[in-house]
Amino acid sequence: MNSTPTSTDSADASGRPVRLGLRENRLQFTLLVIVNVCVGGLVGLERTTVPLIGAETFGLTSDLAVFSFIIAFGVTKAMTNLAAGALTARFRRKQLLLAGWLLGIPVPFVLAWAPSWGWIVAANVLLGLNQGLTWSMTVNMKIDLVGPARRGLATGLNEAAGYTAVGVTALLTGYLATSYGLRPVPELIGVVFVAAGLALSLVVRDTAAHVALELARHTKPLPSDEDTGLKATFARTSWRHRSLRGASQAGLVNNLNDGLTWGVFPLLFTDHGLGLAAVGLIKGLYPILWGIGQIPTGHLADRIGRKPLIVHGMLIQAVGFVLALALIGRPLLAGVVSAVFLGIGTAMVYPALIASVSDHAHPAWRAGALGTYRFWRDIGYAVGALVAGVLADALGLNATVIAAAVLTAASGLLAARWMTEHRPVH
Repeated sequence: MNSTPTSTDSADASGRPVRLGLRENRLQFTLLVIVNVCVGGLVGLERTTVPLIGAETFGLTSDLAVFSFIIAFGVTKAMTNLAAGALTARFRRKQLLLAGWLLGIPVPFVLAWAPSWGWIVAANVLLGLNQGLTWSMTVNMKIDLVGPARRGLATGLNEAAGYTAVGVTALLTGYLATSYGLRPVPELIGVVFVAAGLALSLVVRDTAAHVALELARHTKPLPSDEDTGLKATFARTSWRHRSLRGASQAGLVNNLNDGLTWGVFPLLFTDHGLGLAAVGLIKGLYPILWGIGQIPTGHLADRIGRKPLIVHGMLIQAVGFVLALALIGRPLLAGVVSAVFLGIGTAMVYPALIASVSDHAHPAWRAGALGTYRFWRDIGYAVGALVAGVLADALGLNATVIAAAVLTAASGLLAARWMTEHRPVH
């Protein structure tokens, strides 16, 4: 993990020297990686058991009703991502990180003992707030620390930590549910994640001085007429800037896939005879490969560019959906193979998209651009759950999987048409 050497020409509020680079900031970077393990672990609690809690514990018969918790999570997280970018202009990143953990404290307890489905949905509103603030700040702070030369690797390591934790926790909750039931034991491991994440976030140092240093060195000055406000940044990232538009739509469809599989796969594979442990394996394998795979793909994005990984990653995900149905006669094989393709495809896409947005955004409005991109990406959870619920109720689970394959392939082709490479001068 080499970093671009820099001179010590700045200091933070405590008088400590400030340098950009992964090696120069390895301790703080490592702490933030561990914090994001806790962030991912908390949301991983829901991947295996919560759809089944809705169907089996609370007797929900509509797939759309079951998936309502994902809609609540996705909308809240997306809105919080957007707000987080604007809030960084008023609050320190560390303050927002801590606020996110405080909002997440009730989540595991509500999931474990909720007396009705409405409580589960409410817990997912809190979880969306938690994830929007904590995940946004960990990725922003890592990008701040390393500077432009290692953005792909930095985002890859951040997302790898989070999604590997999602997968391991999904796998663990599946096995715990087999032995102890759907509640409360599987959900209570979330208490460990909240306590550890909050404690470590108190130790992490803020990165405002690193942002100031990068701004001072940036080779392209901010145009005097370029508006850095939220409204202008939202419009620029969402549709006005061609490459940022391409990244935003790809991020939305990528997480549409995740939201859809989050709700559909446990129901699809239990309908074909698999037990909780097998479903936990499928639901865990996908984000584990997604997580671990982002370490090499993040590094690769720094070497060969962002666009090839984004386009090919989306097409590989589309193949994963096709294989889930093509092999459904052997449901465990179908689940494992589709999880492998979805995991590898998502690992290719995820860090490259964040790095691409960072490349095209000036440091003065980068946090807002990342917040806007992550808004569109994470609204995909809600769109995926909504599409899955409506299609599953009307046409069945198989039709929902086919629709996901078509949308994902189309998104990859749009990314190929709209996105360009823009590698900043280091």
